[in-house]
Formats: sequence, structure tokens, C-alpha cells
Amino acid sequence: MSNSVVVGAGPIGSRIALLLAEQGERVRLVTRGGGGPEHPMIERIAADAGDARRLTELTDGAEVLYNCANPKYTEWERLWFPMNDAMIAAARSTGAVYAITGNLYGYGPQPDGRMTEHTPLAAVGRKGRVRVRMWRDALDSGVRTVEARGSDYVGAGAVGVFSAVILPAVSRGAAAWVPGDPDLPHTFTYTGDMARTLVTLARDPRAHGRAWHVPSPPPVTIRHLADRYCELTGSPRLKLRKLPRSAMRAAGLVVPMARELAEMDYQFYAPFVLDSTLTETTFGLTPTSLDQTIQETADAARTTAARRM
Repeated sequence: MSNSVVVGAGPIGSRIALLLAEQGERVRLVTRGGGGPEHPMIERIAADAGDARRLTELTDGAEVLYNCANPKYTEWERLWFPMNDAMIAAARSTGAVYAITGNLYGYGPQPDGRMTEHTPLAAVGRKGRVRVRMWRDALDSGVRTVEARGSDYVGAGAVGVFSAVILPAVSRGAAAWVPGDPDLPHTFTYTGDMARTLVTLARDPRAHGRAWHVPSPPPVTIRHLADRYCELTGSPRLKLRKLPRSAMRAAGLVVPMARELAEMDYQFYAPFVLDSTLTETTFGLTPTSLDQTIQETADAARTTAARRM
């Protein structure tokens, strides 16, 4: 029997599994290939997260079922709903709390760019509507559920504009083409804070039945983030060039991933600010400093580079 079941071994799922294991909990980590971090308290299992019967068997006796899955970005509409339905069914059958790793897509563009937990879910894009339906399906199911919503991820293993655009440019010593305005305020969320927040919310009945924002540092510009990374790592200051908005949209006519990115580009052409005050005051959580997050990212990048040599 496991105390918790974690679906997905990406940067969030792996962190949650290790966090729980280090606290003495037995964890079942479910992925399609059976991968994930090694730890005596972590049982890695290969299974299809969309198989409700199998997932229910694996969740039997667990207190929490964590949804940290990360399906292929270009196939959300096809892949997300079967997995979400299966996890809801497993939680309903076993009585486990269903804890969801969420994002800000469901809010859609906001006039002032600021989002709180009271901001209406007004997604205009397909992926945003997927996230809205997932959350509402969980709420309507009657299971004890909670969702933690974060902004663009930073930290070791994180996938986002920083890892996709800034880090490769620093390693090449070349200019970075930013798909947005690099001088607008933007919230970045540390993957470790997402993991810590979701575990806290899952354990606290006060959190259930609601979505909460992950404590995140004050918003900064992409330029500031790039400059600070270079300062802390001793790298030459990075030149940032603004990619024309039309370029990604034109590429999307033939490249599926470019089409998906273009749909969400409003996040980078206007202020994009997550307000986590409610979570911080209710649960006593605070965000990890941006400098600490950057240092962790740099250490991970050096380790990866050394392994490739």
C-alpha cells in the first residue's frame, strides 16, 4: 500500500515523489515507461494513466492521487480528457484526494494582465478550454479535489520560455530570439514551489474544492531574468531580439508545435502577473527567491553539459 500515487515523472511529478519519500511516505510513481527518480520509498510502475481500471487498482489505499501528467503539447484535446476521467474515477472509487497540477491557461488574456483565484475562467484558446473543462469535470465529480496553478516554470528540468530560449542562447554565446516582448512584467514559478504547494493543499481540507495560486516571486521581465542568470553564472550579457509576432503564426501554418505556441503568445505580448497572496496568507507558504532558482537551473545545466562531454 502507498500513501500517495503520483502520475507523471516530469519536473513536478518527480519533485513531489521525492518530497513525499523524504518525509517517509511510500509513493507509487506511475508513468507509461515506468521511469522516474530512484528512492527506496518510491515504487515506479509502468501503466497507462488513461486506463481507469488499472489506475484504480494502483490508487487503492492511497490518501492522495497527484495529477502531474504532461501529455504531448500538440495533442491535448485527444490525450487529456481520458487521463483526467481515469484519475477522477480512481479518486472516486478509492476515496483519495485528487490533486491537480494546473496552470493559468484557463483565465485567458486579462485587461491588466493580473490574475487572482477570483479571476473568471474565460479562456479563448483550445488549450485553455481544455484546462477549464478538466477542472470543472473534477469539481462536478464529487471527489475531494484541489488544483495548484502556476505560471511559466523555472528550475532544474523546467520547460518554458527560459529553458527553451534563454539557456540555449547562453550556451551558444549567441543572441536569443524572444517570442514576445522581453521588457514586460511576467511571473515565473519555481517547480519546487509548485511541488511543495500541491502537497500542502492536498493535505489540508481547507484547500479542497478550490484552485489556488502557487507562491511565486514578484514578476520580472524576460530581460531581467536573462541578465540575472548571466550575472550569477559569470556569462557574457545576452543580447535579446524580439521575434516578430507574425513569424510564429506563419510557422504555425506548417509546424504543429509553432501553431500551439502561437495560440498562447498573448502571455508574452502583455503583462502576465500571477497574484499568490491568498495562498501565502492562508497556508503560510512563501516563494523561493529568484536567485536561488536561477542558481539551481545553472547547476543543473552545468551537470547536463558535463555528462555530454
